[in-house]
Amino acid sequence: MSNLEARIYRLESLDQIRQLPAKYALALDMRDMDAMVSLFPADVRVGKEASGRAALRAYMDRTLRSPFTGTSHHIGGHVIEFDDADHAHGVVYSKNEHETGDEWVIMQMMYVDDYVRAEGRWHFARRLPLYWYATDLNKPPVGANKMRWPGAEWVEGNFHKLFPSYDEYWAREGDHGGPVTEPAPLEGFLNAMRRGQAAPRVKVRAD
Repeated sequence: MSNLEARIYRLESLDQIRQLPAKYALALDMRDMDAMVSLFPADVRVGKEASGRAALRAYMDRTLRSPFTGTSHHIGGHVIEFDDADHAHGVVYSKNEHETGDEWVIMQMMYVDDYVRAEGRWHFARRLPLYWYATDLNKPPVGANKMRWPGAEWVEGNFHKLFPSYDEYWAREGDHGGPVTEPAPLEGFLNAMRRGQAAPRVKVRAD
């Protein structure tokens, strides 16, 4: 395609991908499982054993019944980078609220996403949730173990684990004094920030 066609294609793709997290949030909160699974490709992997939209729908249907009574997902900043014409990846912030029994749990997290273009549209290929905190609305999560679900042991979140800069920042006394690095390539900002850091293992919740 021409340079102009490529630029238009990229803009159209960006718009489609940006809408995916918002559609996902709405579908989850309204408990429309069919709408939610339509955001994934027909052959989506579900755990180690299953695949397909029906398997994902059944898994999410079970997961969203307990301990959640209701949820509200609020989408924040979204960084998107293209691998090629049909594949992309990104990071999107999400601030979530959960009614669970007689408590109201708030959560701050991000999704590390892979996107794929299939059947003429963009889909989620994979969503890796990274959590910072979860706690009752009236109990600020001060301290190290910020994941505080009612009736569960408090554990550390993994919100910062993908990016080495956070631990490096707190490990030094002040500015590192080295030269400022060159700006990352257009499709390499996230990779530059990760600096080869492997994705942490995550016990996935239904967010």
